Amino acid sequence: MMIRLQKLLAEAGFGSRRECERLIANGYVAVDGNIVTEMGRLADPQSQIIECKGVRVKVQPKVYYLLNKPKGYVCTNLDELDRPRAIDLIPGIAQRVYCVGRLDVDSEGLIILTNDGEFTNFLTHPRYGVAKTYLVELNARIKEEDLEKLRKGVWLSGGKTAPARVKVLRRGSNNTWLEITLKEGRNREVRRILVRLGYKVRILRRIRIGWLEDPRLKTGRFRRLASGEVARFYSTTKGKKRGQGLGVSDQQSSFSNPYPLAPKP
Repeated sequence: MMIRLQKLLAEAGFGSRRECERLIANGYVAVDGNIVTEMGRLADPQSQIIECKGVRVKVQPKVYYLLNKPKGYVCTNLDELDRPRAIDLIPGIAQRVYCVGRLDVDSEGLIILTNDGEFTNFLTHPRYGVAKTYLVELNARIKEEDLEKLRKGVWLSGGKTAPARVKVLRRGSNNTWLEITLKEGRNREVRRILVRLGYKVRILRRIRIGWLEDPRLKTGRFRRLASGEVARFYSTTKGKKRGQGLGVSDQQSSFSNPYPLAPKP
């Protein structure tokens, strides 16, 4: 069966669709020994030899894991600094999996790993607006005017951020606990916003991806997503328009306190 190369690479675990398109454009992909750089090229993995960076491309069964990433681990398969990788916490996988989106090395919490490029596209493409929810501790008592700025959007180097849903969980004299929900996926967006407002982030933990949360999943542990969970993501993203997203409703409580906060000052 003829399949578009970028889709074939994504399904084989070489990255998201967009990452695979970059691999093709940069000349890393060959079909029957011939380098291919044009988008939309079709190939048959059953009858043709397809290689990416010299590695034979084979379509693998799709797998999905939910990991509670600790601090100190990077969400990339290739790290020039040779730091611990999130994928190292899920040993013994035959498939080439990768992280869906990123959590920076100083952050922790939920992240999905898969070899399904279409699934990755649903969770990361801006048009679907899949919400990510974070538990954040700041180093100071947040001001009311800064909360309003968070809720309306903050100007960063790449433009103004989309409005965030913010809930104050606890506000002490020298710290603040917030729950922040975003539908964007900019690099280190939560930290950059708060630094722009003059705060230092002490703790940043992702506690929800769209509707998915798992308070019982301990730091450093993982589990496979159930088929029903994967199907629910597909059913709730297909047909979504930009900005509709998968966030929890405004009426739903979005903090189940799976992680104890610091004692009240």
